[in-house]
Amino acid sequence: MNTILITGSSSGFGLETARYFLDRDWTVIATMRAPHGDVLPASERLRVVALDVTDAASIARAVDEAGPIDALVNNAGAGLMGALEGVSIDATRQLFELNTFGTMAMTQAVLPGFRKQGTGVIVNVSSAVTLKPLPMLSAYTASKAAVEAFSENLALEVEPFGVRVRLVIPGRAPETSFSATARARSQNGIPEAYAAWAKQVFSAAPPQPVEVTTASDVAEAVWRAVTDASSPLRIPAGADAVTLAAQVA
Repeated sequence: MNTILITGSSSGFGLETARYFLDRDWTVIATMRAPHGDVLPASERLRVVALDVTDAASIARAVDEAGPIDALVNNAGAGLMGALEGVSIDATRQLFELNTFGTMAMTQAVLPGFRKQGTGVIVNVSSAVTLKPLPMLSAYTASKAAVEAFSENLALEVEPFGVRVRLVIPGRAPETSFSATARARSQNGIPEAYAAWAKQVFSAAPPQPVEVTTASDVAEAVWRAVTDASSPLRIPAGADAVTLAAQVA
């Protein structure tokens, strides 16, 4: 029976991906900072595990508790809006600790097991902001662009050991707890000099674009990344991400 470990499974993309794999008879290790199993259907194939990807001891405990796995999905992450001039370096470091270094640390933790078994898939969830730059997202975009760059190189490093690396690149999702938190954080990252410009940027962006990325889109893309060995390194998720990817191809 195949087993997948998914970070950031308490809501959004991670939660839907956990449900998607459960529905297809996989064993799912759903990890979250504050475990609460009631968000997922009861199943003998489900284990909910505490994990903070910014804490080395927490990573070690979670990976040990999970045991052998066939796939890792690095989904845990956070958003941050704001003009770079107004975003503190401390806030940027925290963002990279979660989005970038957390992904790298989880990957390092599972690689020995993948090498030993001669197989494994690592799926890193990025963002379509790497395809089309947007104002007020410079720090967030940098954290995701770093994930894409290291994933591209990592794929070459681990291929000889039978390990595959894939990037799932979601587009813009409808308003979620993720985007709401990112907007809330932006209030401290917009200096007065940028206020009028920021208001124009935010008001110009429709709250519900014609093309959006749903959690199901991301779950389906992760499924393809994990189960289709012929899939490309970068897999856009959602109609808007597919459109953007085609434009930059």
